[in-house]
Amino acid sequence: MRIAHNPFRVPQHQHDIPKLPPTQDNINIPSPSSNPERQSRVYPSNFDSLIPKFPLKTPRTNETMPPGHGPLHLLLAALFLAAAVQFPANSASVELPKFREAPAFRNGRGCPRTVWSSLDQNSHYDPSIIHIAMTLDTTYLRGSVAGVFSVLRHATCPENIVFHFIAASHRSRRSSDLHHVITSTFPYLTFHLYQFDSNLVRGKISYSVRRALDQPLNYARIYLADLLPSGVRRIIYFDSDLIVVDDVARLWRIDLGRRVLGAPEYCHANFTNYFTPKFWSNAGFAAEFKGRSACYFNTGVMVIDLWKWREGKYTQKLEHWMRVQKRCRIYELGSLPPFLLVFAGDVEGVEHRWNQHGLGGDNVEGLCRDLHSGPVSLLHWSGKGKPWLRLDSKQPCPLDSLWAPYDLYRDHRHSSLFSDI
Repeated sequence: MRIAHNPFRVPQHQHDIPKLPPTQDNINIPSPSSNPERQSRVYPSNFDSLIPKFPLKTPRTNETMPPGHGPLHLLLAALFLAAAVQFPANSASVELPKFREAPAFRNGRGCPRTVWSSLDQNSHYDPSIIHIAMTLDTTYLRGSVAGVFSVLRHATCPENIVFHFIAASHRSRRSSDLHHVITSTFPYLTFHLYQFDSNLVRGKISYSVRRALDQPLNYARIYLADLLPSGVRRIIYFDSDLIVVDDVARLWRIDLGRRVLGAPEYCHANFTNYFTPKFWSNAGFAAEFKGRSACYFNTGVMVIDLWKWREGKYTQKLEHWMRVQKRCRIYELGSLPPFLLVFAGDVEGVEHRWNQHGLGGDNVEGLCRDLHSGPVSLLHWSGKGKPWLRLDSKQPCPLDSLWAPYDLYRDHRHSSLFSDI
């Protein structure tokens, strides 16, 4: 297994990713001075003062159940916890994590000069500007920051990347806090923060196998064409639990042809598993895939032509299946099945290297998993297990050590990419 070679830079030494837990030496990146084509970096002056002292730990207990805490008490406690989890009304009061300031990544030689402003809603489309969309929320903020850092760290032209962050609009103060986190962590980043109206989907979401899949912001990817300026023709959508270890420009430049959406496809997957028996027993529903070479694809990494999306009214098509789900319960997996119903069989295939997904295990236990065979450009911890939680609990999976160097969280003790300063 190897980190993908970047053809847009002067060839440099390739590092193999081992099956067993890698060491820092496996992912060290040569000094900028050894490669004139790479972007330069400007580091903040206070980096060496940010050594963590209080790592997070998961509390554990071996105490027996106190007297009087029988089945009824357990049932009441479970109901209370379920309600608290389902309706996190007080989450806005939770303090956001603090992050170290990232270095300023500068363009390498040969990068075109570009200017983009979110204020110009009808700006001319410039294919040399790479647009990336991600969601921002309290739960996944640490993952989002690591993802942004990884993109910039491996980009040949990092100053030509524009990030479009989407946050829930019903917490205006929290949106302001999120904006501050990004500006303080990435002072040189070009980005825009959009407010997503959760009411757009609240009446269309059904409970699924994992609570995180039921959150309104998980469905924001359906509304990118409505949220982003019309001058943004193409967008890369990234989930918040991944890191990029290759130049994202390679993904940006894939040819979508006539298609609206591009993503890595997995045609060996059992398609029946993504829908309920009620779906397959209904002749009308099952006929949706008739005549289509439908393959599974993960919606955490997508390249989307927003102009074609708008022309084809794909938001409305996805909403249709969300309404059907509310009436008939035809699937269990959040926002993924509507995408399969609308796009499967009409997706522009992307190399599998751009979504080594499933590293978070399944949606129930989140057990450790290995990489798929082949080269790696993107590592994706889809599933229940998230690397920052497993690292903090001192129960990491082997591949979590590949995520750790991109963690800018102030209270961590992992090896960092800043160790080469």
